[in-house]
Amino acid sequence: MALIKPFLRLIRWPNLVFIILTQVLFELCIYRPVYAGFVPDHNTFQFVMLVIASVFIAAAGYIINDYFDINIDLVNKPGKMVLVKKLSRRWALAWHLCFSVAGIICTAIAVNFFSRWYLVVANIICVFLLWFYSARFKKDLLIGNIIVSVLTAWTILIVFLSKYSLHNAFGNADPGQARLFRFAILYAGFAFVISLIREAIKDIEDMPGDEKFSCKTMPIVWGINATKVYITIWLTIVTVVLLIIQFYILQFSWWLAVIYCFVFIVLPLLHIFRKLVKAQSTQDYHQLSNYTKGVMLTGILSMLFFYIYL
Repeated sequence: MALIKPFLRLIRWPNLVFIILTQVLFELCIYRPVYAGFVPDHNTFQFVMLVIASVFIAAAGYIINDYFDINIDLVNKPGKMVLVKKLSRRWALAWHLCFSVAGIICTAIAVNFFSRWYLVVANIICVFLLWFYSARFKKDLLIGNIIVSVLTAWTILIVFLSKYSLHNAFGNADPGQARLFRFAILYAGFAFVISLIREAIKDIEDMPGDEKFSCKTMPIVWGINATKVYITIWLTIVTVVLLIIQFYILQFSWWLAVIYCFVFIVLPLLHIFRKLVKAQSTQDYHQLSNYTKGVMLTGILSMLFFYIYL
């Protein structure tokens, strides 16, 4: 029992809950309303298996990330370390392997391996990307940030792609599929950009340990001010796009959704920009990272409005 709490910290259980919430909301608030009355009976079982697969693979990724980050974490967050202090590295590797294999098996069950084998291959690639990200890519300029952002967006895209074959998913035969695809791209794109912003902020936060171990992250290579400019550009892009979308949906009189988006997504993004300009300490950047995660949460929760209006 004494090891349960450290183990839950190791696998980042709040982040796993976030993955579950994201996929459940996309399934219940977007996919099912779009296909009201036409959802196959077996869909629920397959969807649950897909969510379990995503959780297993993500948990494996968090474990292997901590495994390779032990020395850096001793500098950046010594009080929050789990490996070595609470759990052995050997057990961490064993759990990583078990979760990775379980995730691939669950994926094969969820997507019907013989008809959508490419999704199983895609999740196998995700497992390897998480390994190489932790071992190497997170220490390099930009590539680690891009990998994390792509994997974040994949959490949504795989739910969409699990419903159809590649041929049908991008065909014109079913208007519902095209509609669902637009929603998937909208939320996957949002998750991708917000993740890019958060990863850059975390790079500044983690500079002390990263510099000590010769990492080549953005603030180390470009400098903090240039990294702030990079973050500002993405903040501007996502804010402008969101405002354009709000003007578009006003024609449908979705006033509640527009107000929600402005108050709980756009205004917090502007607040992040204001705090970013003034940020100096590690604590400032840690706070900004949490704000950004909060915006991703409110963005994902906006799927609830499609359940109301569709």
